[in-house]
Amino acid sequence: MPIAHDQTPSGQSRARGLRIPFAGRPGPWNAVTDVPGIEVGYVTLIQGDRVRTGVTGIHPRGRSGTAGPVAAGFHGQNGNGEMTGVSWITESGTFTGPIAITNTHAVGVAHAGIIDWTLRHHPEVGDSWLLPVAAETWDGYLNDINGHHVTQQTVIAALDAARSGRIEEGSVGGGTGMNCYQFKGGSGTASRLVRFAGRDYAVGVFVQANFGARHELVLAGLPLGADLAQDNPMADLRWAPPGAGSVIAVVATDAPLFPHQCQALARRVTAGLARTGTSGSHFSGDLFLAFSTANPAAFAPGPDQLRQLSFLPWESLDPFFAAVVQATEEAVVNALVANEDMTGRDGHRTPALPRATVTELLSRAGRLA
Repeated sequence: MPIAHDQTPSGQSRARGLRIPFAGRPGPWNAVTDVPGIEVGYVTLIQGDRVRTGVTGIHPRGRSGTAGPVAAGFHGQNGNGEMTGVSWITESGTFTGPIAITNTHAVGVAHAGIIDWTLRHHPEVGDSWLLPVAAETWDGYLNDINGHHVTQQTVIAALDAARSGRIEEGSVGGGTGMNCYQFKGGSGTASRLVRFAGRDYAVGVFVQANFGARHELVLAGLPLGADLAQDNPMADLRWAPPGAGSVIAVVATDAPLFPHQCQALARRVTAGLARTGTSGSHFSGDLFLAFSTANPAAFAPGPDQLRQLSFLPWESLDPFFAAVVQATEEAVVNALVANEDMTGRDGHRTPALPRATVTELLSRAGRLA
């Protein structure tokens, strides 16, 4: 197994490093960056005993690539959250430019930062209107969320830091202060390769995981909530019910799709999350975006003439749906595994997933690969 499948660049274990099994065929990095052109960047803000936040930047066509639109579709499983730009995605089936993911009270700053970055790097946009995609989950348990620690410069720095290849997971970028199943959560990613008409296409998923109650957790098909019920400081919260928080998922592929097919991929994120146990809390904003980087000329501004669009036939999409489900499940588990305990504002503490205990429980049940 490639080391990229076992460990993050900093040496943090990933789910496969614990021999947790997953279906499907991952790409070389087992990350959203297996989709050609995709770049991901982070700024992580850990300062003093109160600041635990950051920004994640995702470039659909790379930092130096075209600013042209990509085919896209959106699905909202539950609306207690925010992802800007989705009205235009619903209307046009496209969006333009990079994506930023951060904390709930910085989503407006992220929106402004994307515009600032785009005008600096793509002056050809000129006076054109921009409707960026900026999304959020709530990190107020560990982070001083009202302290305005994320600035436009933070967003610009995250977008400038974006790279392809292996990327970090866990408490990095927008995921820095997030919790998942009342363990330390955050940023996670995975990918799958799908063969169609003699060619491999990549399907990559990136999640900012901040959802789920401890009793719901399922790994490798084994319910673990009862066995891992101890050491749960978040159980004492009275102002945020178990399961609250949110999850943002970004699905990318180089397979040629039209917008309604992207929306169909976005809907399958729900099935991938369900494999990890969540039923979807009313107080969780579960918002999913899927896009295809194919057909760049079909959506770019140009002369008044007919355009041509290549796309997969609907009857061939089932393996791509399965890829989204598989990669979503693994991305969530990677966000849990690639983490350590964190203490933040007001002494609030979130424990990391107890990897040794999880391995023992899965081994005892015969669930390890």
